[in-house]
Amino acid sequence: MDILKNFPNSGNKDTRSGFGAGVAEAGRRDSEVVAFCADLTGSLKLDEFQKENPDKFFECGIQEANMVDAAAGISLCGKIPFIGSFANFVTSRVYDQIRQCVAYAGTNVKIGASHAGITLGEDGATHQVMEDIGMMRMLPNMTVLNPCDYNQTKAATIAAAKYNGPVYIRFGRPSVPNFTPADAEFEIGKAIKMVEGSDVTIFATGHLVWEAINAAQVLSDEGISAEVIDIATIKPLDTEAVLASISKTGAAVTAEEHLIAGGLGELISGVIARSGSLYPMEFVAVDDKFGQSGTPARLMKEYGLDCEHIVAAAKKALSRK
Repeated sequence: MDILKNFPNSGNKDTRSGFGAGVAEAGRRDSEVVAFCADLTGSLKLDEFQKENPDKFFECGIQEANMVDAAAGISLCGKIPFIGSFANFVTSRVYDQIRQCVAYAGTNVKIGASHAGITLGEDGATHQVMEDIGMMRMLPNMTVLNPCDYNQTKAATIAAAKYNGPVYIRFGRPSVPNFTPADAEFEIGKAIKMVEGSDVTIFATGHLVWEAINAAQVLSDEGISAEVIDIATIKPLDTEAVLASISKTGAAVTAEEHLIAGGLGELISGVIARSGSLYPMEFVAVDDKFGQSGTPARLMKEYGLDCEHIVAAAKKALSRK
């Protein structure tokens, strides 16, 4: 079966540009949208919004904590604030402000987290946050989105602007295949079945969705039918879709550019355990390590986050059925 023909790549694009395009489009649709950035306007691709809305854009400098507090405050006046910085800076550096002023207060703040995961590459371990999904999903009231390509990131950002409540949107710097439809609307809380399968389910999120689709092709060539589910919304998780798929295939792999601790794999394994069922699972994720400097592709291979490792994990899960 030629699975890849269903996912034409319209050209590699970085997902941070999808965020920038999404914020600009959200601003055109709703006059209440405003944006804040912490000295990284170009990196977050917020230039377009800034140009179109100079009176609604606030450059805060390297003051992430103040940026979060200001956004929370302006949201109480009816505005829809997007804030943007590197994922490491907008989580670890300001976790207290996000917990107290955004999540606990339930303010309508949208957190744009760029340069997430190991694919930040040459900037190294100090910038390669791989624990952010766990940090954000543990906060009550927080919605967590991890889209897979440019188109989906743009759509998720527009959807976040319409959603009433705190939202964390994770995306990255490297150019990756852009393979989802440009006109697809993003529905928060819904998983997306990318490939139909019957032998094993691959639950993937973010950059690992494309790797999972390629893994499904490799497995198909070997006579193994893999179902691929895009978990673009980490929280609230589409538990119905998760249980429906794994009850059909009887085995699962989770694939994410994140630590095993606090990530998608642990989240899905908890859902399965609470359902009273038992299925073999394998985790494609980083196991209790910090990152290091290197090209994104080399680091993905080094840390076991590529197509090859997903294929191996799927075969291992199948052997345990």
